[in-house]
Amino acid sequence: MSGTVTREAVSELVDVCGERRVVVAPQGRLIRAMVPAPFPFHRWADEAPDVVVLPETTDEVVAIVKLANRLRIPIVPRAGAPGVNGGAKPMRGGIVVDTKRMNKVLEVDTTDWTVTIQPSINMLKLNELLAPYGVWYPDDPASYPVSIVSGRVGTGGWSLLGSRYGHVRDNVISMEFVLPTGEVIEVGQGGGRKIRHSSTGYRLKDLFLGHQGTLGIVTECTLELYPRPEAEFPAFFGYPSFEDGYRAMQPFCRSNLATLAGVILFDERKVEYLRRDDEAYIPEPESLRSIVAVAAYGSEGEVAAARDRLMRIGAETGGRYLGEELSELDWASRHDRYATPLHGRSRSRAVHMSWHCEDAAITYSQLPMVKRRWHEIADRYVAEHEVFDNWGMFFYTNNAYKGWGDFLVEIDIGVWEQRFDERSWQAWTQLKREIAQVSLDAGGSISACHGATREGEVDLIPVELKDGQFDLMLKLKRLLDPNNVMNPGKYLLDRAYEEAERAR
Repeated sequence: MSGTVTREAVSELVDVCGERRVVVAPQGRLIRAMVPAPFPFHRWADEAPDVVVLPETTDEVVAIVKLANRLRIPIVPRAGAPGVNGGAKPMRGGIVVDTKRMNKVLEVDTTDWTVTIQPSINMLKLNELLAPYGVWYPDDPASYPVSIVSGRVGTGGWSLLGSRYGHVRDNVISMEFVLPTGEVIEVGQGGGRKIRHSSTGYRLKDLFLGHQGTLGIVTECTLELYPRPEAEFPAFFGYPSFEDGYRAMQPFCRSNLATLAGVILFDERKVEYLRRDDEAYIPEPESLRSIVAVAAYGSEGEVAAARDRLMRIGAETGGRYLGEELSELDWASRHDRYATPLHGRSRSRAVHMSWHCEDAAITYSQLPMVKRRWHEIADRYVAEHEVFDNWGMFFYTNNAYKGWGDFLVEIDIGVWEQRFDERSWQAWTQLKREIAQVSLDAGGSISACHGATREGEVDLIPVELKDGQFDLMLKLKRLLDPNNVMNPGKYLLDRAYEEAERAR
């Protein structure tokens, strides 16, 4: 084995978890170096962990973390790892702590309306278990069928139903968390683990949402429960241009409907891609160049009233209702698209492509500028490198419980991963850097949902988190992880230790 994981350390891990839950075989280690984000296969063997452990209890996680901290071994938390930003990818070898065996429901409380779980239960499975109680956990990422709760905590994830039900930050009430030193803490709003709001002390919960595994490992979560919706209503409206769709989006967003789950604008390049390569899409006439999709969730009475209001807005803004079949089937396929874009075009031929999206948070006024500049950047790289394809953009309501304000903006790039070499990999990271810079030029955020831990956009984190914010992150990282063992190399947080060394 390479790196700092000695045979003695492996023996200690076996003592903690048992031999069957300590993985040293190459195939078991290599698959836990991969993530769905574009991956440099030519570096694969260099980025694998030295050992993988699969704990089942908080006590086992504590023992593993204490061992790693004592021996200065890098440690990377990993759950389902369907994320597209690489937070679960090891950068320094070491130990991958794969928590997917920690997948039990510990309590369903239908009096105070909470569910307490081990962190790595699959969200589809969680809602299957909750269904008999008449409740659900409404966090709804594109990766929903394969997404894991602890991964959502690590990314501070964003939900497709966020305008109605909020995002991860709104629906995780409290957590049990193992710090990089092995200390166990309870993190919430203050008070007990089921309290939703408190004015006592700092709001520490938010510090441990979106940490990308750099501050520790979550071992229990208490989550919000909601009544299962009696009805849902999706509606898709077609417009003759992006500009028409862009103008139409705001009346939907400002409809003041409490049932509004989301408003999505597809640009002309996204419609072109759907028409060309997406099996779920029902082709529409060429005159349709943009789509605005809306969805409402709630009681039957609420949704019926919302349906009438949304249909009226669609007609008043010049939209053509695309029909019940397309609206319902396309909305239902929102999770399938996480896996189905495994085909695409390079130049004019079909190839096996993977998918990646660059996402940002952008205010409404800046959307046309960002759209224009992102396409200019993507098209330039597509022309220069056969491994890329431009699959268009969409713009999605980004705020919890309100549709106005800023939007999640995403450009989807087809990537011919099997053809990556160092030259095309460097081109990819430069493409990401240029797209992220546009987001900052627009006064936005580099990422609305996935995080920014990988080559390219990560270099611009100190630019976005200016005026002392990034400096405070460095201080907090060094305070909580004095030996830099927890997911080192991510978020440029190594600078905390480099600066300390220079100060000596």
